[in-house]
Amino acid sequence: MQKLTEGSIFKVLMKLSLPIMASAFLATAYSITDLAWIGTLGSSAVAGVGVGGMYVWLAQGLSTLARMGGQVPAAQELGKGNTEEAKKYAVTSLWVVVFFSILFGAVSILFADPMVAFFNLETPQTIKHAKIYLQITCGLILFSYVGYTLTGLFTAQGDSKTPLKANFIGLVTNMVLDPLLILGIGPFPRLEVTGAAIATVFAQILVTLVLIFDIYRPKSKNLLKSANVFKFPGMDYLKTIFRIGAPAALQSSLYCAFSMVLTRMVSSFGDGAIATQRVGGQIESITWNVADGFAAALNAFSAQNFGAGKIDRVKKGYYLSAATIAVWGALIGVLFILFPEGIASVFFHEPDVIVTAVGYLVIIGIGEPFMCVEIVSSGAISGLGNTKLCSMISVIFTGSRIPLAYLLSHTALGLHGIWWALTITSICKGIVFMLAFHGESRKH
Repeated sequence: MQKLTEGSIFKVLMKLSLPIMASAFLATAYSITDLAWIGTLGSSAVAGVGVGGMYVWLAQGLSTLARMGGQVPAAQELGKGNTEEAKKYAVTSLWVVVFFSILFGAVSILFADPMVAFFNLETPQTIKHAKIYLQITCGLILFSYVGYTLTGLFTAQGDSKTPLKANFIGLVTNMVLDPLLILGIGPFPRLEVTGAAIATVFAQILVTLVLIFDIYRPKSKNLLKSANVFKFPGMDYLKTIFRIGAPAALQSSLYCAFSMVLTRMVSSFGDGAIATQRVGGQIESITWNVADGFAAALNAFSAQNFGAGKIDRVKKGYYLSAATIAVWGALIGVLFILFPEGIASVFFHEPDVIVTAVGYLVIIGIGEPFMCVEIVSSGAISGLGNTKLCSMISVIFTGSRIPLAYLLSHTALGLHGIWWALTITSICKGIVFMLAFHGESRKH
């Protein structure tokens, strides 16, 4: 367990954030590996996985409730020196995430047909791929949920190295299984999209098992080691977790819901456009996964220091983090703008789809640094306990993408109008979130 309230701010943040960012790189490589192999099956397979993956993303809203709702109060209690209270928040968050994973998994298996039908997909083959991927990855979402929540609880305690180790094992497993199960190499059958889904779930199982094993190893100092995870701590802790976690969950779920509506708009331009949106989002995760990792570190840093009454330390940590991650976003944006065709050619083999992907990368690249600032600012503000403010800003500006995309796509811009709607709102959110942190920190 690492105290985040003492020592050099830069060193503390780097020590906590570097393993998280490395984990983020692994997550990006994990997704890109999947899509690179699926891309060999054609754009219909990529589009089907993209649609199924939208529901995996939607499901993250429920796990965010448990992770953020447990991570923030646990870190704040640790900052105050209340270890026993921190344990109870950690255990309650696990109860919540297991309940939601079982509920969402059952819904995904039973109602896969109407869930896929929402997107008005063009071909039966794409619909089939989407349904298969949805039922396997969301039906077995338990392991993803528990692993995600445990990662947050490890981070709240200042331990970001263990999640890195677990995610590395998951990535290697996924990279090995993908070609074997998708293409049917050696004694393995050719399972195509089914194989990709199985490889993903199996990797998530391993990640979760590694984290659980580390909690109970002999020298572990993890909060959960001495906690009774089978005893529900009480309604007071549940209420706090919902108070802090519900706005973040709503923000995540609505963000995905808005994206699903946009995907429905994109579907009118063909399967290639849907595939571009799916793959483009995963390529873009090179930016936002790293920013999200930095935000997770800053969230724990802000929460512990806020609990200890060190608001000036929180502010210094935020501005240092925001500047660092904005530079990263700018570098990635330049790559997207200067080398879009080379990047797109890795994932697509149809010339018309490559042209569509090039347009996406050039337009999206402009907003990358602003998106980074948005994510880091949200992590810092949430660490101060005001998740409602983050949700309000995010919902308003992300929701505005729908009417803006509709208007712009009905001009000469066409499909590019939808991409411009994403970039314009990202720029606005980055600016507003930075101003919001400035105002929120002055309150305290």
